[in-house]
Amino acid sequence: MGSKERYHWQAQNVKVSGVDDMVLLSKINEDAITDNLKKRYMDDYIFTYIGSVLISVNPFKQLPYFTDREVELYQGAAQYENPPHIYALADNMYRNMMIDSENQCVIISGESGAGKTVAAKYIMSYVSKVSGGGDKVQHVKDIILQSNPLLEAFGNAKTVRNNNSSRFGKYFEIQFSQGGAPDGGKISNFLLEKTRVVSQNPGERNFHIYYQLLEGASGEQRENLGVTTPDYYYYLNQSGTYTVEDVNDKKEFSDTMAAMSVVGLSVEDQDSVLQLVAGILHLGNISFREENNYAVVESQDFLAFPSFLLGISQDGLCSKLTSRIMDSKWGGKTESISVTLNTEQACFSRDALSKALYTRLFDFLVDCINKAMQKDQEELNIGVLDIYGFEIFQRNGFEQFCINFVNEKLQQIFIELTLKAEQEEYVLEGIHWTPIEYFNNKVVCDLIESKLNPPGLMSILDDVCATMHAKGEGADQTLLQKLQGQIGSHEHFSSWNKGFIIHHYAGKVSYDVSGFCERNRDVLFNDIIELMQSSEFPFIRALFPENLEAEKRGRPSTASSKIKKQANSLVQTLMKCTPHYIRCIKPNETKRPRDWEDNRVRHQVEYLGLRENIRVRRAGYAFRRVFNKFLQRYAILTKETWPRWRGEERQGVLHLLNSVHMDQDQFQLGKTKIFIKAPESLFLLEEMRERKYNGYARVIQKAWRKHIAVRKYVKMREEASDVLLNKKERRRNSINRNFVGDYIGTDNHPEIRQFVGRRERIDFADVVVKFDRRFRTVKRDLILTSKFLYLIGREKVKQGPDKGQIQEVLKRKIELNKIQSDQSDFLSARLPVSLSCTSVVSPLRPSLSPSLEFKVKKGGWGPFSSSGSRQIQFQGGQGDEAILKPSGKVLQVSIGPGLPKNSRGGAHRGDPSSRGSLLRQQQGTPSPFKLSSTSWVTAAWVWFSSWFSTLFSGSLKAVFPCDTYRLQRRRSKEVKPVPGAGRPKPAPRPKPRSPQCRALYAYDAQDTDELSFNADDVIEILTEDPSGWWFGRLRGREGMFPGNYVEKI
Repeated sequence: MGSKERYHWQAQNVKVSGVDDMVLLSKINEDAITDNLKKRYMDDYIFTYIGSVLISVNPFKQLPYFTDREVELYQGAAQYENPPHIYALADNMYRNMMIDSENQCVIISGESGAGKTVAAKYIMSYVSKVSGGGDKVQHVKDIILQSNPLLEAFGNAKTVRNNNSSRFGKYFEIQFSQGGAPDGGKISNFLLEKTRVVSQNPGERNFHIYYQLLEGASGEQRENLGVTTPDYYYYLNQSGTYTVEDVNDKKEFSDTMAAMSVVGLSVEDQDSVLQLVAGILHLGNISFREENNYAVVESQDFLAFPSFLLGISQDGLCSKLTSRIMDSKWGGKTESISVTLNTEQACFSRDALSKALYTRLFDFLVDCINKAMQKDQEELNIGVLDIYGFEIFQRNGFEQFCINFVNEKLQQIFIELTLKAEQEEYVLEGIHWTPIEYFNNKVVCDLIESKLNPPGLMSILDDVCATMHAKGEGADQTLLQKLQGQIGSHEHFSSWNKGFIIHHYAGKVSYDVSGFCERNRDVLFNDIIELMQSSEFPFIRALFPENLEAEKRGRPSTASSKIKKQANSLVQTLMKCTPHYIRCIKPNETKRPRDWEDNRVRHQVEYLGLRENIRVRRAGYAFRRVFNKFLQRYAILTKETWPRWRGEERQGVLHLLNSVHMDQDQFQLGKTKIFIKAPESLFLLEEMRERKYNGYARVIQKAWRKHIAVRKYVKMREEASDVLLNKKERRRNSINRNFVGDYIGTDNHPEIRQFVGRRERIDFADVVVKFDRRFRTVKRDLILTSKFLYLIGREKVKQGPDKGQIQEVLKRKIELNKIQSDQSDFLSARLPVSLSCTSVVSPLRPSLSPSLEFKVKKGGWGPFSSSGSRQIQFQGGQGDEAILKPSGKVLQVSIGPGLPKNSRGGAHRGDPSSRGSLLRQQQGTPSPFKLSSTSWVTAAWVWFSSWFSTLFSGSLKAVFPCDTYRLQRRRSKEVKPVPGAGRPKPAPRPKPRSPQCRALYAYDAQDTDELSFNADDVIEILTEDPSGWWFGRLRGREGMFPGNYVEKI
């Protein structure tokens, strides 16, 4: 009982694990927030809410609550119904998109190693599982899910803070049809850390794909690509780190190749991708030495293989790496000059080519994914933003500056939409509100990206790069001097001897200015582009589509200007969507589970603004919506608002709120919107709306299920009828009749139900007639389940308090696996000592003959007590009544002819012109016990056994009729009731306009299109049908009724 695996994660005691929603904290400060997160983290609760914002703490281990069970649990559930989970946020996004027909996005923020990439994968996985669709949609889903391992292989790397750090930003749009099926997608990528291709810090790795290739390549691939161990390559051996704990690079390589196939890359393109990756590795091994102040390639041998893999000439590669063509303008004329490079410049050219090749390869892969998912017209989409988080290292360079700038912009969106916009909206709508103070980081964003008055840091950097003529430290020092002169007095900026300091929302970050200008220029010289355009491989030529003549004019764009443009474009895209937020927190630097560093978490809580978020949430309103959308959403709650409110919208909203008895202090009406304070009040509305829709849905489902069940039943009935097709003459009313199953109504007779097992389902129950060896009759209740056949009789109690009373007695309980033969209405079963029998179920295959013979054991004294045989003989006769004549040891059964043996089901009941569908016409009701036109068979259930023989000895052959309809505990044929139950004949009535008939027996309708009537009721006949079902009118109601229950007047 003590195994923890037996309990679901939701079963934990919530009180011990803090609060689910930190809006409910009694104290609102950083310490209280940190303590609550710690309690939950130690109990493996990594998710916590602040209203609709989800806080996620990286557990650094795999937790058990991301299975299909949780997907089912959170699908369609309200936020309060289950513990906090990323699936709840994903489901809320998906449902809001479908309900409001508005685009949604989720902004996942946090520092490196906080779990942002995993969170994005869980969201995409959840949406893929809960959305429907066919083959095309499934193909898109596969691409969405398989794009993750592909992009991670080429865009993720091990850093000192994260073993799988995203070294690029991506905004993944999952596009949906109006029906909610994902039928397209689009990835926007930016900020790929291309400097990692050529250099890494100690303890870090290059991008995963390099190590995957070296570990997972086949023997043939190794030979073709010339690859070996990672310590051989300069681009991999600088950091001294080649493996990652708990990561199998060989397996990851096979996953990456499979993902390439899923996104549509041909085998040739896959080979070209790997060839280019290997070519970059070999390119990095080209080294230079200095001769007469100029660079020369140290060993020509290292030029051969990269030239071979890139499809370019070895001499051309050597020339372009050690020299450069420069255009000199003088007096309106342009002259090209070949300039020989020094070793530092040659290494820069080599690295620039490597970075350009890898960046363009990455863009090619993203483009392939987009082409595989593209759709002609965008309808609805859910965007997932996964970008590497705020970074503060020992040495922070140009890359960290760009990363932190984008994170600053994302923090600005969060402030704009959750703090600033919310408070401004209250003022505009005239809502009573107490303002909350918070830090607005727009001042930091302006410091970095402003163009004028004063110019921002990026503008100053671009100006310095525009006047820069050579690589070196001089330009970086010029940049530092200009920064001190133009923005040195800014409150969020300061300088130090090697660079400058910016006070970001996440804290102060010191940037080393060394290399800023060179990396910002991001220049790939034209002669290197020309070299790659001369490649013999079309794949590589396609990566360099530039028109060099056209692009010589104008000022080249810089890395900072591209990043600024991408960041602002991203912000505009996000602002058009309904945003959702996941704030990821990294609990430690050790990457170990259950390791908690209070100071680190408290710092993240502070710079993420969680305290201000809680205060605004507690003081504000959880839900707001314009009047018309609110009315449209909840119109179904009242008759006056459904399908639309015809008065003033404000009054309609008030009417809805009053109808659900919402307290006045729980909402306010603004000028154009309604504001609801507590989420619980909104959940009340949602629950009532769901109940209304559920009620209507059940009505529709009931009708549909009935329709499907009737179709299935008609098919089954036809198949059962075909069992006897072309084997015997058919009883007229047995072809299209219903099968009720329990004709006794055992649910209302516990005295009979007691003999059946508690969990046994009764498939058939009816009153039957049993014959002994002298062919004398006695009534029995026959009950059939999936396991046994029961025969229940009645006996007088001979002693005790109930002496003289009649009670039910179990006569036989027989297993259902020994049927050997059957005869139409009769079932012949051999019963050995084990008392086994067979079932009277649908897959019967009767063997028909004009007689049946069975043997009995000696049962006592008298002419019929001796052992021997008994016989049933079937013969033709006259009339509709079966006549049974016992004669010694022979029972003769005679009856008039029936329908031809090729008769089959499907005959119409009644006049087709007055009926509904053919399906309804086929819903025939069985005939009563009064039998008509049977062929060579008896109508009663017949059980042959001896009154005196021992049940547990010898062998007995039993014969059962299997085609009778319900007796429903009526009298047997021998005591057939007098028509009209003996009542006096009613007074003659005036001659009706149409034929009439009088009911001989009472009849209860078995379907909605049938008539119920009592004995002696007079029914007006509208239509007579040869099938035996007539159409008539009684007490103003029209319907079908069995013709053999009535007699014409």
